[in-house]
Amino acid sequence: MTTLASPEIGRAGAAEFTSVTRDDAALRRFLHGLPGVDQVGAEGRAAALATRSIKTTAKAWAIDTAISMVDLTTLEGADTPGKVRSLCAKAARPDPTDASAPAAAAVCVYPDLVATAVDALSGTSVQIASVATAFPSGRASLETKLHDVRDAVAAGATEIDMVIDRGAFLAGRYLQVYDEIVATKAAAGPAHLKVILETGELATLDNARRASWLALIAGGDFIKTSTGKVTPAATPPVALVMLEAVRDFAAITGDLRGVKLAGGIRTTKEAVRYLVMVNEVVGDSWLTPSLFRFGASSLLNDLLQQRHKLTTGNYDGPDYVTVD
Repeated sequence: MTTLASPEIGRAGAAEFTSVTRDDAALRRFLHGLPGVDQVGAEGRAAALATRSIKTTAKAWAIDTAISMVDLTTLEGADTPGKVRSLCAKAARPDPTDASAPAAAAVCVYPDLVATAVDALSGTSVQIASVATAFPSGRASLETKLHDVRDAVAAGATEIDMVIDRGAFLAGRYLQVYDEIVATKAAAGPAHLKVILETGELATLDNARRASWLALIAGGDFIKTSTGKVTPAATPPVALVMLEAVRDFAAITGDLRGVKLAGGIRTTKEAVRYLVMVNEVVGDSWLTPSLFRFGASSLLNDLLQQRHKLTTGNYDGPDYVTVD
């Protein structure tokens, strides 16, 4: 277990982090004072967790749990209102032939399509998430980014997925990144804020840990691996580091924050392995859509096919599920 030790932090809650964010030097000392990540050890533990198997009854539970954690996502330049309405119908009723299949957690779209999703999902439990802050690059003025956020929330978004300025982070301008997250959180108002780290561009697990902590102390409700536009995206070692961050943050502050894995997760086997990791690293309190999500488009289809296989004993043809 990673142990965070810092004389500047007590157990009084998240507000106690004020002292480490008073200036760039203090924030740098804190972030670079975090325990280093043993990359070989992280990769080894992630690989060991991936070997765990679960029995049929547990697998049925895991599949339904994973379905309920999916942020069904379409973030393409060619997205249309019709495509978003179709995606919303699938999120609300993933399997039209089986009402017992749980709904997805959310639909994630660009800000200009939020109103379409709000209309399509009226009366359902599915949340409306929107990417913002000049997604996916994050290359825009803060004023433009915040306008992006306010537009999405005004249109009805209940969750905002923001991207951090990776250039600022990699240049060591940590306070700038912190201030942008704080400002975005304020602009999001009642909407939950997911902070996208784009770990594939951060290069090292040490940077992934620092960015995770930076996002958490700035007020992010979730930390998210990636935009899905950069390779690599979600990987087991990165997921392990991020889960350790929310675990240690909770141990210090008592605040439970979420993790969202996005990009490259396509199969039920992968999703179940991540659920095992969540259970082992942070515990079953995080096995809920309010604290763990998958950002995906194709994953839901495989989950539905595997669910039907468990129910009927037969594999489905490719036309059993809708093509997004």
